[in-house]
Amino acid sequence: MISPLNKRKLTTNNETEKKPAPRNKKSRATETKEEPQYVEEKRNLEDLWKVAFPWELSGTNLMHFHQFNWDFKNLEQTLEEGLLLGKKFFVFASAEPQLVSYKDTKKIRDIPTVIAIESVLPPSDKIATVSIQSAMEEIFPMKQMKMDWIPYIPIEKRDRQVDRMYFQIFILGCKQRRSALRQLKEERARMFEYCIPYFYQPIEENELEESTVVYMIFPTEPPLPCEFDWELDELEEFVDDQIENEKLCAEQKDEFKEFVKEQVRAAKKANREAKDARKKAKELDVDTQRAFQSMRFYKFYPQPSPDVPTFQKSPFINRFYGKTHKVL
Repeated sequence: MISPLNKRKLTTNNETEKKPAPRNKKSRATETKEEPQYVEEKRNLEDLWKVAFPWELSGTNLMHFHQFNWDFKNLEQTLEEGLLLGKKFFVFASAEPQLVSYKDTKKIRDIPTVIAIESVLPPSDKIATVSIQSAMEEIFPMKQMKMDWIPYIPIEKRDRQVDRMYFQIFILGCKQRRSALRQLKEERARMFEYCIPYFYQPIEENELEESTVVYMIFPTEPPLPCEFDWELDELEEFVDDQIENEKLCAEQKDEFKEFVKEQVRAAKKANREAKDARKKAKELDVDTQRAFQSMRFYKFYPQPSPDVPTFQKSPFINRFYGKTHKVL
């Protein structure tokens, strides 16, 4: 007989099931909202002014431009308005040395400028080399330097197939591979440094043809810009005036005289060649004549800003293109 003290209460299955352990309340994590990051979308023609430098061989030639945040939105806006109207532009950039002020200091700096030519056909298939040091000037076909008017593809179209017939912007550039450019011999590389865009207007009357005034910049420190009229100015007196006005050192007198003489010889030669070319212009077809007559040159400077030097604007492009129709 089992003692009642030893009796155990019989339990059912339901009673043997363990009750679920109470859940621990999760501590609510503090949610941190990340600030939305906005990436400025690239403008359609944002890099045009940079790639329009025709003599950029390895990239080092343009390094000094990156010291400042140059803004060419005026170039972009003007060309985009023209593109909407179906116009075609041929573009090249150049460095314009100026004595400029920046942060209370004056220094000779290169100011980037961009020339845009509104035209239905390429303005020229020739290039010129002009060396101040050797006073050498030569004009020859672009293909001799492996140069051409290369189509520029706007940023928004670079991820798609573009029909060459519909290109509206062309930049003056070198078609030779970069690897080959880096291996150029010194003499050949220097030719690129001395290259400047060449243009001759065979239709309109060119005031430079009949002009006896030569505009030049003598390579000294700082550079000496001046004009010499070979009919009205007497060379010896002209040189002495530069020394008297403290624009030139007396030790540079002979060097400066030879420089002026060579510039005059080059200008007279260019005038003769221009007259010969004008005679041949009569053989051009009507469409080509109209194309030359309707060409328009626009010169763009960077937008003024506290982040860039204070510079001056000039309508002068170079001795071949002469003056622009509009400075922007």
